[in-house]
Amino acid sequence: MSAIQRTLFKGGTIVTMDAKVPNLAIGDVLVEDDRIAAIGPEIVAADAQIIDATGTIVMPGLIDAHHHAWLGVMRRLMPNVDDLFAYIDVAAETLGAHYRPDDMYASTRLTAVASLDAGITTIIDACHSSRSPAHTDAALDALEGAGIRALHMVGAAMDTRASKAHLPGDLERLAARWNGADSRVHVGLFGQFNLDWWRAARELDMQILTEFIGDLAKLGPEFATPGVLGAHNIFNHCTRLPEDTWRLLADAGVNVTINPRSDALFGFDDDRFAWQQAVDHGLAPALGIDLDTAFGSDLFGEMHALFGQQRSAMRYRRFRGEANVPAPISVQAVLASATVNGARAAGLAHAIGTLTPGKQADLIMVRTDGVAVFPLTDAVGTIVQAVERADVDTVMVAGQLRKRGGKLIGVDVAKLHAEAVASRDYLLEAGGYRTALFDNA
Repeated sequence: MSAIQRTLFKGGTIVTMDAKVPNLAIGDVLVEDDRIAAIGPEIVAADAQIIDATGTIVMPGLIDAHHHAWLGVMRRLMPNVDDLFAYIDVAAETLGAHYRPDDMYASTRLTAVASLDAGITTIIDACHSSRSPAHTDAALDALEGAGIRALHMVGAAMDTRASKAHLPGDLERLAARWNGADSRVHVGLFGQFNLDWWRAARELDMQILTEFIGDLAKLGPEFATPGVLGAHNIFNHCTRLPEDTWRLLADAGVNVTINPRSDALFGFDDDRFAWQQAVDHGLAPALGIDLDTAFGSDLFGEMHALFGQQRSAMRYRRFRGEANVPAPISVQAVLASATVNGARAAGLAHAIGTLTPGKQADLIMVRTDGVAVFPLTDAVGTIVQAVERADVDTVMVAGQLRKRGGKLIGVDVAKLHAEAVASRDYLLEAGGYRTALFDNA
């Protein structure tokens, strides 16, 4: 029997995100194997690896609750796009149709590694490009190899040339391989509104993802059937939904994820603001990044956007003369959306999202001694408003260090770079798509 591996984060500011576990101005976090063992002001563990957390905040790892990891090699390909169907034409029909399993692997690995570098320890990978079982296997192998925690949502490819004959049948094979109790990478269904697929996923106890934009889709009466909707559902975007739909989602206790930058990019949202609508109906919305074609793996950017957009939207409503306008968002609510709420959406609230003894040791350490951050006055305000991905010093997933001292562990960045460039160039050539380094249009 192997000895217990202990790691002690010593002398940091501890933000737990658990109302039952006090925050500490100066404290310690003890990790034993893959679990958080203890949190306290002065922990003694003589045989532990000591990580000096002085001048840092130790906190739960960030959870990216919606990200199309398969778009990784298309970073910033369409930074100004504001037409959903123009995006689909390029990302899916022109380039996505040519994806090989190798391209799926390269993109997904790039997204996963970049996420870890930015303090994201869990990603809900919304894969609307599961072109074949081989493509799905490549994506899952990339997530597993990167060391991130992930819920990979298997879904039909968006382009018209792709086959979906393997779905939902392939889910049973995938569940048997990946959905064990101790698995770090799990599989769910990107099912949209296909209730036959939903039934197959429910038989396998899977989370089910649906992209939901009120202008483009509606929930029919069949979705009000008891048992159809529940905590197993994740609805992303949820922009411009009618009141009766919000009541249905709230009564069923579904999960809602929103993507502040992407929803603004495509003009999906209005001043009712989907995050606020979810909160007003008693739901706990989580944050996702959505697109690499415009953005990248940076949840701090989404936190900044959420804070600013909610306050702008609510103040516009107040200035317009509305009564009973919701209060301005707080930094605490923003951070909960990037941690606790994301854990619930992934079906993992029992395991991650907070620093709680007994939970998985998914945590990060962010430096507060940089010139853009010090002096530390309000810990959560600093995380939400001042810290950036460059301040992420240490990342741990399931008790394993993935970044330490600002450096990724076990990642050949030059090789990763070369593979991403090769994949991108192949796709551009295969799709006959031309780009310009400087677009003056």
